[in-house]
Amino acid sequence: MLKVDPTGSDIGGLLAGEPVARCVRASYRTALVAPGDPVLLWVSGRDATWPAGVHGSGRVLAAVDDAGPGQPSVCVALRPVDPPVLRADLLAHPVLSGLEVLRMAAGSNPSHVTREQLDALRHGWPQVG
Repeated sequence: MLKVDPTGSDIGGLLAGEPVARCVRASYRTALVAPGDPVLLWVSGRDATWPAGVHGSGRVLAAVDDAGPGQPSVCVALRPVDPPVLRADLLAHPVLSGLEVLRMAAGSNPSHVTREQLDALRHGWPQVG
């Protein structure tokens, strides 16, 4: 799961389905990300237009690029989750209330989602895909 702050990002542009690079934190997790992996977009904060929750779903398009002088990035393609799965709904779910993004909101990108959590999300909210 990739997190984004709506105050500094073009969320609509991220959800256009086009390839887009997102910054990730250099850690052991970046080595676990592979092309074809599912990816979710978590919008954080208290923005009225983009309330906290899962607003996008898609796939990783390429391995993490950490060759440059800046922060590593990963290329993804995302589409909107409509309606989004909001934070309050996830907190009320017996499996999804344990999502890392809820337990450690200040954690870095990417945030881990277990297979069980992804399955529960897709089962409860088919629009996630």
